[in-house]
Amino acid sequence: MKVAYDHHIFSAQYYGGISRYYAEIATRIHQLEGFQVSILSPLCINEYMKTYSSLPVWSLGIDVSWMPQRVIRGFNSALVRAKLRHEPPDVVHETYYLRSRLAPPKSKTIVTVHDMIHEKFPQYFPSSDNTSKCKKAAVQRAERIICVSESTRTDLLNILEVDPEKVSVVHHGSSEAGAKSTDHLVDRPYIAFVGTRVGYKNFHGLLEVFGMSSFLRNNFAIMCFGGGEFTADELRQAANLGIDRERLIHLQGGDEILHQVYRGASAFVYPSLYEGFGLPTLEAMANECPVICSNTSSLPEVCGNAAEYFDPNIIEFMATSIEKVLNSPSLRQELVTRGLQRIKNFSWQRCAEQTADVYKLACAGEHWVQ
Repeated sequence: MKVAYDHHIFSAQYYGGISRYYAEIATRIHQLEGFQVSILSPLCINEYMKTYSSLPVWSLGIDVSWMPQRVIRGFNSALVRAKLRHEPPDVVHETYYLRSRLAPPKSKTIVTVHDMIHEKFPQYFPSSDNTSKCKKAAVQRAERIICVSESTRTDLLNILEVDPEKVSVVHHGSSEAGAKSTDHLVDRPYIAFVGTRVGYKNFHGLLEVFGMSSFLRNNFAIMCFGGGEFTADELRQAANLGIDRERLIHLQGGDEILHQVYRGASAFVYPSLYEGFGLPTLEAMANECPVICSNTSSLPEVCGNAAEYFDPNIIEFMATSIEKVLNSPSLRQELVTRGLQRIKNFSWQRCAEQTADVYKLACAGEHWVQ
């Protein structure tokens, strides 16, 4: 079976959970008997395409970091459409939500729904954001839909008119842990916050927790990985809350640095109001970092008994949970132990094999059986 992944996420993300997901499954599906995989991204900015060297990528291999995104998208779309028409695969797995069909008529289309955040929290996105419209079009025309959690599947079926029979749940896998190191990124205790800090991620709530807790404010820093430099609004909020600027640390980089962030943290705190899956929780567990997270959406489904939970809408509850873990070495070790056990339930190999099963069902015209 020939499977093609389009260019959209690989020409939009340098790093990120969605592009990592496709890199992980494409690598493994390509190794399965009877499958031939290709990633069609003529102009590519994604760093995983370099890290995952066994990936069969159709790329021009030139530096396009200086090009505007609209130019990259337009160039890629034209070349990929022509490539698919000339060599139609059995399956086209769209790597993000497209309003119009990319695949030729002979190919089956698969789309993965990672979350329903735009539909559930539209107030956090500009009115010009068309993600919801594109997602609706993508899922309604797809032969098969993959959701990354039962929580996301439930939200999808509640919000959009989709045939439940063509929707299957395939969990993400757990990434490999980084090597243990005696190197320290900073010379003070810190909690880790990973990824974008936009509205629903509730970073502002975490700052409020630090502002109200003298224990946290005086003894820990917040290490933010990814998501860009701190904004003026974030720094202003921190200052108003009495949080010293030196206690806000930002790092950017690849997996090696990310693993060090987890390894060196006193805990990983995930105060998000909503997650379709919550991959960073598994990354933290794999790197023996205690997880403290919201009790919302998919997070209890993914983390099970391997996290300390709080209601992200109640600052006092957040503070109590974080202080409870950081004040107890025995609880931190218990969460680490549970986390290492929990991640055994998730593997990228299983994710790839179950995704390949969805491809087979799409081509056979059959329904998914859980």
